Amino acid sequence: MDRVDPREALERLLKERGEDYAGLSRLIGKNPAYIQQFIKRGTPRKLDEEDRRTIARYLGVSEALLGGPDTAQAEPSGEMIRVPRLDVGASAGYGAINDSELAVAHIAFDPKWLRQLCKGGTNHLSFIRVQGDSMSPTLADGDDILVDGADGAERLRDGIYVLRREDTLMVKRLAVNPFAARATITSDNPAYPEWKDCELSTLTIIGRVVWAGRRLS
Repeated sequence: MDRVDPREALERLLKERGEDYAGLSRLIGKNPAYIQQFIKRGTPRKLDEEDRRTIARYLGVSEALLGGPDTAQAEPSGEMIRVPRLDVGASAGYGAINDSELAVAHIAFDPKWLRQLCKGGTNHLSFIRVQGDSMSPTLADGDDILVDGADGAERLRDGIYVLRREDTLMVKRLAVNPFAARATITSDNPAYPEWKDCELSTLTIIGRVVWAGRRLS
């Protein structure tokens, strides 16, 4: 059976997933027109091996569909991806300054599960702990949260993010107004205030919170 042309396959996948050329180009660290030129003009003739692997993992498909070898059976069944747990706490209260970013442990996960969970591959994941109760009941003090650093400012949308504001690291819910380049920062605990219409330029988005784990008493 003839193989599907990688460019046709990639364009179909982008349409099905609601992705765009520029976003996928940024994912692999290229200029915004890179993927469009690959699909429409055939430049480059084929994707770089690492770029192809990153895109395949991001879209959750085999590399063979994008012109590479079929790696469906390449991963040993026991292979796990180790995600660093950083010595950092993100405040879910009134704010705390944190400068340490040392990995104090690693937590291993099944690769397929992680790739389904995360939008930007698995190279920019980390665990940090929640400090405070402003995001209760969604997040509790001491929870470990999985932060996807590849799903940050360039894909910003409503959701829970780890962000830095005025040198304070925090985990909060964002309601984004993309047309005004502003966002409202809120807490899930109604006892805490919200910050309305903050300029996005004043925020450093560390990453989107995609999963949380906690100890049950």
